[in-house]
Amino acid sequence: MPIPVAGGRNARARARFDHTRVDHPRAERGQATVELALVLPLIFALLVLLFQVTLVARDEILVVHAARDAAREATVTGDMARVTAAARRSVPGATVRIVRRGRVGQPVEVAISFVSRTNLPLVGFFVPDVTLHGHSVMRVETP
Repeated sequence: MPIPVAGGRNARARARFDHTRVDHPRAERGQATVELALVLPLIFALLVLLFQVTLVARDEILVVHAARDAAREATVTGDMARVTAAARRSVPGATVRIVRRGRVGQPVEVAISFVSRTNLPLVGFFVPDVTLHGHSVMRVETP
């Protein structure tokens, strides 16, 4: 029987696959998994924060459109209930007020405020609710 020799032509190959060495690539095999497990909650929180910002931006656009709808309604009628209903079709729960309303041909100004709730998990606790404001001016069309 041949006696195993520490040197020889296969010594380098055996040293490369020595599983007891700490700097062996196989010893670092779980490092990427551990790093991913540590970073994944942060990535998830950033995605939820981005989604919350997107929801607030959507509400801002809706408030602008609601102000335009309310001003359009205020140009043809002086009825506050109809003006408020026109705004709340786009943004339920909005606060509507007619700032000024002149005669035919003069401007009517409508202001709207709406509280955008930031209630997504994890982020809603750290981000306060945002109050959005919309403003629109149009000319009065009918007496």
